[in-house]
Amino acid sequence: MVRGKTELKRIENATSRQVTFSKRRSGLLKKAFELSVLCDAEVALVVFSPKGKLYEFSSSSTNKTIERYQKNNKYLGLNISKIADIQTTEHLKEEVATMTRKLEFLEDSKRKLLGQGLDSSSFDELQQVEEQLERSLSCIRARKNLLLREQIAHLKEEEKILMKQNADLRKRIEVLPLSLTIVPREEEDSQRQTMEIETELSIGLPQRQSSH
Repeated sequence: MVRGKTELKRIENATSRQVTFSKRRSGLLKKAFELSVLCDAEVALVVFSPKGKLYEFSSSSTNKTIERYQKNNKYLGLNISKIADIQTTEHLKEEVATMTRKLEFLEDSKRKLLGQGLDSSSFDELQQVEEQLERSLSCIRARKNLLLREQIAHLKEEEKILMKQNADLRKRIEVLPLSLTIVPREEEDSQRQTMEIETELSIGLPQRQSSH
């Protein structure tokens, strides 16, 4: 009968959890012992139960193995740090070299687009430059046409506003002459008196006054 695969998660039942701990702990200690004997390896194993009880195995001395581990771990940490620094430096150098090549390529492309440094260019390179210029001109023309259409639309809107204002002014002008033709009563009497005075004037040589 084939055993099913045990799902690795915390066992909720306390009794089953304790039984599994005892079995697995015994098997782990047995494997550690076999490893130390068969391979002549220095092995130290420390296990704490859920209740805090200590179980340990060491092929020599647990304290000595722990000291040896701490010493090697310190050197290992230093080595890892140095390796990380070296890798970081190499990565930065590669990035700088890549950016330098990109800048050189962009500068060369810029000169060619400006018509400079074309003596050493091949036919294919010149054709690529020409095609790039045509694409650039096409984009420029498209943008220019878009701006022109926007300006035309804006001017049409302004034209509509001005036409509306002009129509309003015409309506006002059509109303103004009616009010201007009405002459006030006092002004009419003044004009009549002026006409009467002017009609009394005689035309001819002025009469000489007699001296006494």
